[in-house]
Amino acid sequence: MADMHTLTTEALAGAVDALALDEVVEFTSDLIRIDTTNRGGGDCRERPAAEYAAERLAAAGLEPVLLERTPGRTNVVARIEGTDRDAEALLVHGHLDVVPAEAADWSVDPFSGEVRDGVVWGRGAVDMKDMDAMVLAVVRAWARAGVKPRRDIVIAFTADEEDSAVDGSGFLADRHPHLFEGCTEGISESGAFTVHTGPGRALYPIAAGERGTAWLKLTAHGTAGHGSKPNKANAVSRLAAAVARIGEYDWPVRLTDTVTACITELAAIHGLSVDPRAPGFDLDAVLAELGPAAVLVEATVRNSANPTMLSAGYKLNVIPGQATAYVDGRMLPGGEAEFIATLDALTGPDVTWEFHHREVALEAPVDGRTYAILRESVERFDPDGHVVPFCMAGGTDAKQFSRLGVTGYGFSPLKLPPGFDYWALFHGVDERVPVEALHFGVRVLDHALRTL
Repeated sequence: MADMHTLTTEALAGAVDALALDEVVEFTSDLIRIDTTNRGGGDCRERPAAEYAAERLAAAGLEPVLLERTPGRTNVVARIEGTDRDAEALLVHGHLDVVPAEAADWSVDPFSGEVRDGVVWGRGAVDMKDMDAMVLAVVRAWARAGVKPRRDIVIAFTADEEDSAVDGSGFLADRHPHLFEGCTEGISESGAFTVHTGPGRALYPIAAGERGTAWLKLTAHGTAGHGSKPNKANAVSRLAAAVARIGEYDWPVRLTDTVTACITELAAIHGLSVDPRAPGFDLDAVLAELGPAAVLVEATVRNSANPTMLSAGYKLNVIPGQATAYVDGRMLPGGEAEFIATLDALTGPDVTWEFHHREVALEAPVDGRTYAILRESVERFDPDGHVVPFCMAGGTDAKQFSRLGVTGYGFSPLKLPPGFDYWALFHGVDERVPVEALHFGVRVLDHALRTL
């Protein structure tokens, strides 16, 4: 009879074999080497990465389709048939594009995909070519083992997530909704990675919400004139005053269900007993007690609006008749009406504003079967870890897929060592991911997808 250790190891292994562990590293490295930098405004070409992913899906017996709104901006969609024909389908999606990287700032070539000292280096290592590689490795392991998931799984590798998503998930949701028939839930990036908040304390935040996107264009109108003359209708002054008011505004605290659950669970982990819904709840005091764990909460307890760009004038001694600014706004679930009313008040009568880009806020249940399975899948492979729900400060392709009735969770599992700062590497310099973290991710993802 096999000993208990052997039985436990075999039980945990699932469909993941040694080849899957090798392939997830290989695929992460290969995808990093395919430069899919998205500079915005349509300046990106994801097609080589899409073809790479499609070839590996096809080799696993699937029939991927490549779809483009704009030449070169390629998306890949494939469906795995589940064993329960009455079950709702699950969407698993990841984007192929990455943000720019300034090579001079990096220790390695950001598109080398170098594997050194047990770490894969390069742009996209954590955002999110690692997750793309995990999905490919799991699907291929299933094909080798003859594994079928319980429910249909639709796999989507998308373009343009790092800009407007109009060539990616937005295009797919609007023009090809039939490919996602039956999908009610989805999983993607930015969740289930390790956040170390103290000795022996490893948190795994699973995203169950996203703030809405509210990118704004402000326009101030005034009277053009000579720079040497008094001018009470100076568009630049009017714009500057509005921008200053927006930048200095102290948004009130608004606790959503997801954030409330996050605070409650974090407090319990830290030995605190709190009720965020109680009158007089002192959020600042609790955040101070949470220490490093407060990072999971502090950016999502209120709406926000940060001025980011200014444009005015064409000559130093000429007062222009118009000036513009851009503001990166984010809205909590349920916070859009307050956001709009506040911006109307802050901009005042001499400055107009409009949504330059707008996407909905999201919130997913944390008290149902799906979240419970995601939690169990992480804790199965790290029993000492603490899984908590959290709301993302920014957004993902889940916003666009929500148009199809898909409830999204952020779940791209990585077990990271102490001192490995995921937040700093996300869009940061020297982005990288440990090989062991990829192995952990493949095992967790395999178990979660088979169980869901």
